Amino acid sequence: MSQLPQRVSIIEVGPRDGLQGEPEILPTATKIEFIRRAVDAGIQRLEVTSFVHPKRVPQMADAEDVIRGLPRKDGVIYIGLVLNRKGFDRAQATGIDEIGMAVVATDTYNQRNQGVPTADSVKAWLEIARAAKAAGIRANVMISSAFGCPFEGEVPVRRVLDLVEQVMEGDPVDLGIADSIGVAVPSQVRDLIGAVRLKAPGVPIRCHFHNTRNTGIANAQAALEAGVASLDASIGGIGGCPFAPAATGNIPTDDLLYLLDRSGVHTGVSLERVIATSQWLAQQLGRSTPAMLPKAGNFPQIAAINRARLAS
Repeated sequence: MSQLPQRVSIIEVGPRDGLQGEPEILPTATKIEFIRRAVDAGIQRLEVTSFVHPKRVPQMADAEDVIRGLPRKDGVIYIGLVLNRKGFDRAQATGIDEIGMAVVATDTYNQRNQGVPTADSVKAWLEIARAAKAAGIRANVMISSAFGCPFEGEVPVRRVLDLVEQVMEGDPVDLGIADSIGVAVPSQVRDLIGAVRLKAPGVPIRCHFHNTRNTGIANAQAALEAGVASLDASIGGIGGCPFAPAATGNIPTDDLLYLLDRSGVHTGVSLERVIATSQWLAQQLGRSTPAMLPKAGNFPQIAAINRARLAS
């Protein structure tokens, strides 16, 4: 049987991919507090905002203000999403640590998400990657909807591998593979990640899963078994792409940490603090979040509480 790695890096995407998919627009100070709580829980790499047109994604209209208010801590890397050179220029002006670029695997979805065909986004990524390197800014790239598209259906593995070859010319710090609409299953994840690793040997691979069809956590485990170095997750399981129908639910950081903790995989992140942040976030949103751990409680801590109650 495949083995899980001893250590996994968790990238918190709730402040960006999470909040941009929710109907509420939280105050800038609340977003900064959200990020501070995630950092205090031990998360060291976070997607904190996106530099996109505020009319298309109004939840991210305060990107510059968020960056200005971020707590600075040694070892913590803040990522801002960009989709074109104008977005990169905005991000660079803030002094961001790292930029992320998304390239959608299908033309239809890329057109709806970014307003251009996929080939144009690849070209933009390569230009941005060169500019970031010259400016001393880390840059990562993610191939979105790599497992399926809401408009074109199944995505051939060959299509993803062709894009891997193209985007790797930008020498990203890691290569992201995303199931943006939550259609993948574990066998598909293992097969695609195995093929990507052969195509780009030695490159750190990062995966981004959505739990739209309740397979996200299983897919995360399959990705780790296939050799993925890091996983995206969203505290509380909030979020989803606003440009894809019913693409709800990033995998919850809470639930993922429970799986990893109980499996003996080290992350350096406190599950208890993440659960507390989920509960706080639910208060800010005015409703419960999709994550299960804030509702069910941790284990074996919950078992100890029940034993104490019985003893009394």
